[in-house]
Amino acid sequence: MSGPLEGVRVIEMTGLGPAPFAGMMLADLGAEVICIDRPSVHAADAQAQRSNVLRRGKKSVVLDMKRPAAVQAALKMIATADVLIEGFRPGVMERLGLGPDVCLAQQGALVFGRMTGWGQTGPLAHAAGHDINYIALSGALHAIGPQDQPVVPLNLVGDFGGGGMLLVAGVMAALIQARTSGRGQVVDAAMTDGSALLMSMMYGFMAEGNWQDARASNMLDGGAPFYGTYKCADGKWIAIGSIEPQFYALLVEKTGMKDVDLNTQRIRQTWPDMKSRFEQVFATRTRDQWCEIMQGTDVCFAPVMNMGEAASHPHNVFRDTFCKVEGVLQPSPAPRFSQTPAAIAHAPVASGTHTMEILRQIGLSETEIQDLT
Repeated sequence: MSGPLEGVRVIEMTGLGPAPFAGMMLADLGAEVICIDRPSVHAADAQAQRSNVLRRGKKSVVLDMKRPAAVQAALKMIATADVLIEGFRPGVMERLGLGPDVCLAQQGALVFGRMTGWGQTGPLAHAAGHDINYIALSGALHAIGPQDQPVVPLNLVGDFGGGGMLLVAGVMAALIQARTSGRGQVVDAAMTDGSALLMSMMYGFMAEGNWQDARASNMLDGGAPFYGTYKCADGKWIAIGSIEPQFYALLVEKTGMKDVDLNTQRIRQTWPDMKSRFEQVFATRTRDQWCEIMQGTDVCFAPVMNMGEAASHPHNVFRDTFCKVEGVLQPSPAPRFSQTPAAIAHAPVASGTHTMEILRQIGLSETEIQDLT
């Protein structure tokens, strides 16, 4: 193990999406992350498990939580941990006998990280939902896309940005407090809260009168001609972000456009006409030709790359932004650390790989282990 979290033990109750993503980040940063998998996960296709990037660097124990002995084994594991993370609906951990009160009684400095869509409380707390529903409630979904329809931004805004990364930030803050005070606590990370938090700057702009609450009407939502995507002659796309006046002037220069009044850049009434002009000029060359003209300049330019292309772009290659682990292409750990670099400890392992090892570590007898497995 390596990384700034070396020596930190995390128990992850296996689930879907944001909680496993948070666990992956913690493992990348050097924590020992032990997944408690259900028997149904153990029975899943082994190859699919090994391609599940969110399980990289983690250990796996299989326990049937319907059995009282398995719950007791889980509590013994939790007693050795610094952090527990789970992504179930509110009340599920309590029904399993693993609620915060029980776990904190076992380990008083435990950080109990809870990842849900709606949060642990509120009128919708027990309702089903997915990323798209949570970001709809926070105002984020309304703000993304063309004027006639919101666009689904993958499940990045709720699940992973406003969910998993929010949980990691909360866990880290609570872990520092626990190390200082000796007292653990519950971290309630909700994707509605997190996606709303990601919109902080936009809500601030709106309060200042600098943001219209309508899609494709603002500088950063595709409304401005100098901040958006354009189709090229070969059907591929480029991204332009020439916000500052000097960058906008360079954009106009590099496109070869004439009779452009640079002083009207921020005048919204001019945007539709300028966007049309940019669409026409960018359609005259291929994406690679525009790369030759603009890439590396202060235009604020980048080609829109598909996932396969992104891994082979020279800048990403230089920084090792992507890597292959046992043939599986995936993003490398981030951020970068000068003294304690993050790393992928190993590829995802089959469910149950570490069951015997971990159960022995927490003091179960061979007879008890045999009964559980």
